[in-house]
Amino acid sequence: MRTIAFASIVSAVGRMCREANCVLPQDTEQALGKALKLERSPLGRDILKQCLLNAKIAGTQKMPVCQDTGLAVFFVKQGKDVEIKGGPLHDAINKGVASACRQGFLRASCVDDPVFNRRNTGNNVPAIIHIEQVPGNRLEINYMPKGGGAENTSRLAMLKPSDGQQGVISFVTEAVIQAGANPCPPTVIGVGIGGNFERCALLAKKALMWQVGKSNPNKKYDQLEKKILKAVNASGLGPQGLGGTVSCLSVHIEHEPCHMSSLPVAVNINCHAHRYQTVVL
Repeated sequence: MRTIAFASIVSAVGRMCREANCVLPQDTEQALGKALKLERSPLGRDILKQCLLNAKIAGTQKMPVCQDTGLAVFFVKQGKDVEIKGGPLHDAINKGVASACRQGFLRASCVDDPVFNRRNTGNNVPAIIHIEQVPGNRLEINYMPKGGGAENTSRLAMLKPSDGQQGVISFVTEAVIQAGANPCPPTVIGVGIGGNFERCALLAKKALMWQVGKSNPNKKYDQLEKKILKAVNASGLGPQGLGGTVSCLSVHIEHEPCHMSSLPVAVNINCHAHRYQTVVL
């Protein structure tokens, strides 16, 4: 059994939250550079240049890429031979997020009651935490700051099995078009297919943790991702929704078995400032 100190997790989470909000991942920056080469609209090209310049300034000056530092979303893989010493894992993650909010001057985006008393918690907690137990003695923490503008464009549909592949393509494309400029395109699109109502939404979120542009290991779903990407970019939505060739940088699909009478499909969109980070302890 391997022991990991509570304080070590707090420190690692605080550091990754600050860095992820200020430094755009290399794959996202490369995808924006590729989009700039593909974009035909002069206005769209200007917007993409500004996105790249903004990312450079944020990284150099260690300032948030976007003022919306989002809700903190975590996917954690805890090895079965790992023991947390000093307190619960959830508490360590939340303490790290709160410290990052203070030390990194990240905007507090969380309210404690969604309906009756929308008082800001002041420290971006509680975080959204998904923990999976896996073999081994490592603790892998994957983090994404998820902005509200993009998150609000999420969609889920319980399609009929007979809707098939074309039904999936149409639903995802329509969701992106309806979202318009709200998620600050060009976007990264996570798609969940299968499971049930709640599992499908989680799969879509999990799909956003993929490296931008990574091919799906399943050839059929890889082709489906490419078809969705083509359909979305053919919409003409363009950078910031102002028209153009590139509306989406990448599409990623997570899929699982489902009930024989169902075809659940969820769409979770992220903005052009697609931020995420992983740390292994």
